[in-house]
Amino acid sequence: MRFVPIKTDDQLDLQALHRVRDRLIARRTSVINQLRAFLLERGLVFAKSPARLRERMPEILENAEEDLTPRMRNLLAQLWNEWKDLEQRVVDLNQEVELIASSDAACTRLRQIPGVGPLVATAIVAAIGNGAAFHKGREFSSWLGLVPRQHSTGGKARLFGISKRGNNYLRKIFIHGARAVVLRSKRDRVAMGAWMTALEARAPRNVLIVATANKLARIAWAVLSSGQDYRAVQEPVAA
Repeated sequence: MRFVPIKTDDQLDLQALHRVRDRLIARRTSVINQLRAFLLERGLVFAKSPARLRERMPEILENAEEDLTPRMRNLLAQLWNEWKDLEQRVVDLNQEVELIASSDAACTRLRQIPGVGPLVATAIVAAIGNGAAFHKGREFSSWLGLVPRQHSTGGKARLFGISKRGNNYLRKIFIHGARAVVLRSKRDRVAMGAWMTALEARAPRNVLIVATANKLARIAWAVLSSGQDYRAVQEPVAA
């Protein structure tokens, strides 16, 4: 049995902060989707990104020539105000997370890892503290559900997709951080760049992203458990 250490008050506060932020983002997405649906019924279509819709909303509400009834215009105005309110609340929480990450020593060390920003760093500290509950990095990545699901029988090992067990929120933001490393970083400037290029040549992009998230989780545990700064080591590439 794995006994999870009791969280400190600071960890509980930080965890609550992340949960509130995640709920506000989900609610903001719901409001945007509802706005899109109402406008689509009136023949107004926008690109998938919310940026274009955000730019056009004031014009839509003020333009009397748009095919909108007074009741629909009033509903859209309420949704637009709700969207702006949620956006500001998320920004305020992001600033609070950034302030905490800048003042905490463990978060500062974690942020040295590629793909680990203030959001990921504070979420890790809130979830596992100094990582003492795990004996090695693979246990932490397994707890996150980032390791392959196994089904072995008759002496034959069969590996499937990741198990997706454990902390769903932390796994999600780890994968977002890994996606940023894979898609936006310059491979020659990242220690694991050669490894990512080699894996990308023989595996789909999403497999590479999840494998990178697995590696980042192990590195994060090592930084937390050792109490030392992140030291980039060139990854060996198989022939």
